[in-house]
Amino acid sequence: MGDKSSIQWTNRTYNPWQGCQRVSPGCDACYMFRDKNRFGQDPETVVRSVPQTFNRPHRWQREAAAANRVDLVFTCSWSDWFIKEADPWRDEAWALVKKCPNLIFQILTKRPSRIAKNLPKDWGDGYPNVWLGVSAENQDEFNRRGPLLLETPAAVRFVSVEPQIDRVR
Repeated sequence: MGDKSSIQWTNRTYNPWQGCQRVSPGCDACYMFRDKNRFGQDPETVVRSVPQTFNRPHRWQREAAAANRVDLVFTCSWSDWFIKEADPWRDEAWALVKKCPNLIFQILTKRPSRIAKNLPKDWGDGYPNVWLGVSAENQDEFNRRGPLLLETPAAVRFVSVEPQIDRVR
């Protein structure tokens, strides 16, 4: 997990914590639940990743800076950045994100109602290296999550329509 990604819209994946709880119909098609079960792990138990995994972006930052490049990092592909169970670890993760300007952290959530109260105190209009997004698997979820995302200051906002279970216009 992490150093290279087969996902076409990112370079790496970063999972400071793993595990999630279902919040909408799209969760039924989530690969994390399938894969965690295949590995004999409880997908609904949220756990902090081991220090080597939690801190891996520091190494990526050094590599990207040395190569004078910017890498895209899909963040929390096996969880949700704004899941309540990660509240004790999130400040440390935000501090890490801030120290990695050569990494663009693509943070995608199904919990946009938790964004505002879980941003760092110095967020302002958003960190320049954070793309903040919501996933919307159908029109109802887009209608519910999209406006909450638009209310949130961010350098870049995006919507991911996946896993798409119905039309989104």
